[in-house]
Amino acid sequence: MEQMSLFDNRVENIPLASRLRPSSLEDFAGQDHLLGPGRMLRQLIERDQISSMIFWGPPGVGKTTLASIIAGRTKADFINFSAVTSGIKEIKEVMNQAEQSRRMGIRTVLFVDEIHRFNKAQQDAFLPFVEKGSITLIGATTENPSFEVNAALLSRCRVFVLKALEEKDLIRLLQGALKNPAGFGTQNIRITAKQLQSIAAFSNGDARTALNTLEMAVLNGEISAKGITITDKVLSQCISRKSLLYDKTGEEHYNLISALHKSMRNSDPDAAIYWMCRMLEGGENPLYIARRLIRFASEDIGMADSHALQVAVSVYQACHFLGMPECDVHLTHAVTYLSLAPKSNALYKACEACKRDVNGLRAEPVPLQLRNAPTKLMKELSYGKGYQYAHDTDEKLTHMECMPESLKDRTYYHPTEQGEEKAAKERFEKIRQWKANPPDSRP
Repeated sequence: MEQMSLFDNRVENIPLASRLRPSSLEDFAGQDHLLGPGRMLRQLIERDQISSMIFWGPPGVGKTTLASIIAGRTKADFINFSAVTSGIKEIKEVMNQAEQSRRMGIRTVLFVDEIHRFNKAQQDAFLPFVEKGSITLIGATTENPSFEVNAALLSRCRVFVLKALEEKDLIRLLQGALKNPAGFGTQNIRITAKQLQSIAAFSNGDARTALNTLEMAVLNGEISAKGITITDKVLSQCISRKSLLYDKTGEEHYNLISALHKSMRNSDPDAAIYWMCRMLEGGENPLYIARRLIRFASEDIGMADSHALQVAVSVYQACHFLGMPECDVHLTHAVTYLSLAPKSNALYKACEACKRDVNGLRAEPVPLQLRNAPTKLMKELSYGKGYQYAHDTDEKLTHMECMPESLKDRTYYHPTEQGEEKAAKERFEKIRQWKANPPDSRP
């Protein structure tokens, strides 16, 4: 009798997601914008006219599966390559093999999974072979190829964006897994439509997560003579915590902080709280969020409510003292306050306008009346001559020019009438009117 190995490759030992990997476009779930009837990518695959391309999308949406479907339909040699386990040496070996095949009239389609993990030198190794047609490159990445793929290589590839699957696609996928003999079609699995919907919602558009969750629920279901029953208690344990797509150094990081910033700017506290919680649940450092709130307080609120900056700084300190998870309510406090505060970007616009002059115009010398004169030589050179001390006047104002001569008519700060800035605007206009009328011109 043959001894059974602990590591034998029986079908039931293969993960459900792998057993159910579709082999045709008809069985592929989602991506109708690319693979629907008449769509470009579908036509390229059906006609075997694949050009170099990048599949960009979140995990579990079918990037590798699409590559395997192409492998089954193309008349070219198909090579599956992983950026995780391969280096320059392996790349050169494959490229030499592909070049030999090209000379014999055989095309080579090279699929590179997680191409964003290759560094610049490794990506450059593909370039000459893509240019002369030795290979047709298909790369898969979860990261924005604009940032992670070399510009020269990217310019020779067409980018196809794969979207997270919709709940209806995931439910159809789960229902298929329950009927397919390669899945649970040979077993009587008792699961409700509501439970399937819960799995689909939990999966966050990821087909692999959906199938893995279903498999876990079935393996832990209650077994009886009638079959396997998935109870709500078992399912709740399988979907106890959602794995949110969030890379603290990648594109999604910047997408979410942008959503938070723009929601606050649009005075929408509910949306702002949602995006903030998405970041925190994804593992973001609360101090990073707090720092962005401090910036927002001056950039988008400014003089309309100067207390906003105090709130933001106080919340940063609270986050520093407490950390997560306790500081989440402090961040909610700040996000809500900043969302509801009156808005003014006058300070931001003043700063940007001034920076343009500083960087684009001549660096003007400091006017003599504004210079300090701590030494005798400096006084002899007229440093400080003409300085007027504002506190010596009843108005606490003088007519002394503080701008360089070439910029004396420049204005940067243009206050709005939002919130407390309205009072600042009135005060500023009175100051300007007073300075525009020197003493000898007054009646």
